[in-house]
Amino acid sequence: MSLKEQLKTDLKDAMRAKELVKRDSIRAINTMIKQIEVDERKELNDEDILKLIQKGIKQRQEAIIQYKDAQRDELVEKEQEQIDIFKQYLPKQLDDAELEARIKDIIAEVKAESIKDMGKVMGTATKKFAGVADGKRINEIVKKLLS
Repeated sequence: MSLKEQLKTDLKDAMRAKELVKRDSIRAINTMIKQIEVDERKELNDEDILKLIQKGIKQRQEAIIQYKDAQRDELVEKEQEQIDIFKQYLPKQLDDAELEARIKDIIAEVKAESIKDMGKVMGTATKKFAGVADGKRINEIVKKLLS
């Protein structure tokens, strides 16, 4: 079952069960998908949809920071609930130890020796870990290992 079909099925289930947060979160994902498909006139595959979901998570995390600054706790909670639902559609995330071990392999593979080689490592790592690790986490670990 494709991710798009999974979202459609889950949306119906959420509507039947009257799970408003889940329903609204899935609708937000579907809206992002439709926006790209209409604007670019192309059918999105699962990989594209995963990137959109990650983008949606990042947007909501930024909103949480702003809401915390404004002391809007009810909005922080709403955004966090949506992030939790968005994450259900991402593959299992790598933990830091596993990610670090795999990045060490990439560093050896591209023969990176210093922070100057960070671009080579990041290019390979972000492609390899798309969907299973956030770019920010990858960046932090690469910096730590190369410095």
